[in-house]
Amino acid sequence: MAAKPTEASQIISEVAHAEGGTTKGSKSAQMQSELTKQRNLEETAANVGSKLETAPGSITKEDAQSVHRAESRALHGQQPPSGSISSRAQHEAAVNEGATSTSPTTAPTDPTVQSQTDRQANFEDAASKIGSKLVNEPGNVTKEEADILHSREHRAFGYTEKGGLASQAQHQVAENEGATTG
Repeated sequence: MAAKPTEASQIISEVAHAEGGTTKGSKSAQMQSELTKQRNLEETAANVGSKLETAPGSITKEDAQSVHRAESRALHGQQPPSGSISSRAQHEAAVNEGATSTSPTTAPTDPTVQSQTDRQANFEDAASKIGSKLVNEPGNVTKEEADILHSREHRAFGYTEKGGLASQAQHQVAENEGATTG
């Protein structure tokens, strides 16, 4: 016996029928993609969330990456907010990884052992200072500041967001340099 279609599936089916079928890039295909992303997030978040509640010491880097990917996809490539399940999982994974580390000689400022929370805090600190300068004194944003912001965003999240603050700062620096050389 087939499962009863959900309301969302029914709506997608009706849109596909109105479009004459589902084709790549169609509204119904986009709706199906969004529904799939949301379901993947819900499933992954339920699994990792259960581990966070019952056995936080068992959260692995892979668990954190899995939920982060699902959450980021559901947010259309945006970074999940602080306090989200992926940030909590990343924190627990970092704590668990640090608890099993066998290298006591590594300095705590080494990015390979620096906790995810610290990396995010470093990014937020740089984003606050440089972001304020970008708004209030865009002509004074330096290449070094843009590079720091880019580096800290990449360390905190594993990539830089297209159109994000680091990207805006680098664009402003390029404009500033173009204004002084042109």
